[in-house]
Amino acid sequence: MVINPYLNFPGNTEEAFNFYRSVFGGEFALLLRFKDTPEAARVPADLQDKIMHIALPLSKTNVLMGTDALEPMGHKITSGTNHHLSVHTNSEAETKAVFDALADGGTVTVPLDKTFWGAYFGMLTDRYGIQWMVSYDSNYQS
Repeated sequence: MVINPYLNFPGNTEEAFNFYRSVFGGEFALLLRFKDTPEAARVPADLQDKIMHIALPLSKTNVLMGTDALEPMGHKITSGTNHHLSVHTNSEAETKAVFDALADGGTVTVPLDKTFWGAYFGMLTDRYGIQWMVSYDSNYQS
């Protein structure tokens, strides 16, 4: 199992990740814009080029990831809580077990389900206020 940081920005993810790339080196493993998703039609035209998901590998097992969590799309960034811990498991069964255990006494924000990018994925805030993303993706090598 691998745990990676997932950062949320109010529209400046690309700028922030270009900075992180200048600090840590490497190349983006993935850069997906909102216009390239099945939800593109509900994204305002001026936000289509914002970042839906970006990944900057830091090592063989650690990846810095992020997104533009945009206020016009119902998100509010609060400094100090603008991050998640992202857990990548080794199977769907392990994903469900970890997700259910973390969700006990917490709040599920995105129920576990298959995503358009092929992962089994869900999001929650645990009983201690920590935000988690839990996923299994057979294309992800941990």
